[in-house]
Amino acid sequence: MEEDIFLHTDKFSPCYRHKVIVKIAPMGKPRMTQHDRWKKRPAVLRYHAFKDSLRVQLACHSFERATVLSWTAYISMPKSWSKKKKAELQGKPHLQKPDRDNIDKAIMDAILKEDKSIYFGTICKLWDDGKGERIELSWG
Repeated sequence: MEEDIFLHTDKFSPCYRHKVIVKIAPMGKPRMTQHDRWKKRPAVLRYHAFKDSLRVQLACHSFERATVLSWTAYISMPKSWSKKKKAELQGKPHLQKPDRDNIDKAIMDAILKEDKSIYFGTICKLWDDGKGERIELSWG
């Protein structure tokens, strides 16, 4: 029985045909309420600016027929950290907020009208590896 499962996984393997690096500070989608339509909280305004900037930078790419979408977010380290701590964590997994699912929601909301067609994707958030904060997207 287990062999059948492994035999059929090949047809679901992801196919990435496109890759792009976007120089933007990754941001998670904030929790929003109906008050945010008129209240204009700073977190919501930053989120909308993030989405707009991401759309502008990806304007020449099409995501309409994408069924797989993966991303890696590189997040800058706080300036208050020591050089030793920064060197220690460079390129390592980012285990703090924003949560990866909130970053995923923000990216998907920015680039897709509806994300129901995405059936597969890997998501990863890491500390900046020395090349600056950015998002690396792969899709197909």
